[in-house]
Amino acid sequence: MMAKTNPLEFFQQVRSETSKVTWPTRRETAITTVMVFVMVTFATVFFFLADMVLSYGVTLVLGIGS
Repeated sequence: MMAKTNPLEFFQQVRSETSKVTWPTRRETAITTVMVFVMVTFATVFFFLADMVLSYGVTLVLGIGS
């Protein structure tokens, strides 16, 4: 059975735990955001090219489309 705590004690515990978190700096956040956009761009290009190649291959094999 779980121990019950009152709301005030709960919020004190939450505040205590959040003070232990190592928050990223503004620079770290900016660098991470840019890296996410770069990786999304690479993934977009990769999947676009893979789709084009597969589409061309299916058209060749099945002889349909233009």
